[in-house]
Amino acid sequence: MHHHGYLWVGEKARFDTESLRRPAASLAEPTPTSPPEVLERYRQAVAEFPVTDVPPIETALWLMKPPKLIRGTWQEPNDAADWLSLQLTRYAPRFASDQDTARVALHTASAVDRLGRGGDVSLGYYLRRPHFLSLAVVTCSPNRATPDAGCPAR
Repeated sequence: MHHHGYLWVGEKARFDTESLRRPAASLAEPTPTSPPEVLERYRQAVAEFPVTDVPPIETALWLMKPPKLIRGTWQEPNDAADWLSLQLTRYAPRFASDQDTARVALHTASAVDRLGRGGDVSLGYYLRRPHFLSLAVVTCSPNRATPDAGCPAR
């Protein structure tokens, strides 16, 4: 078992575009009489979900994304949590709300515990408008939520 780290910073409106965040398999396939917005949402899911860097709606679905989006890989939960802590500290000056060092330490300790049990970690923060920060560490080989998912780095 190992862990992959993912980081995304972008406009909140893009993050809120659901069709970029869901694989097409999770959507009902449109019919010839489907409204244009349903057809477009499905088209986006088919064409863009597999390649976009926008975070997936479910953390484990990062494993379906290209390996170039992986920001780091760690064997130990402590190392992955240290990366999360470093990113939180790095982006803290841009947070829309105050984040103290105690909160960063709490997130780090929680991440070590969750990753050590084979879970995933996903954190999101509003940055100064209109941006959003998404951080994720996904347990790989196997992932509890998607045990059949292969490792994207192989």
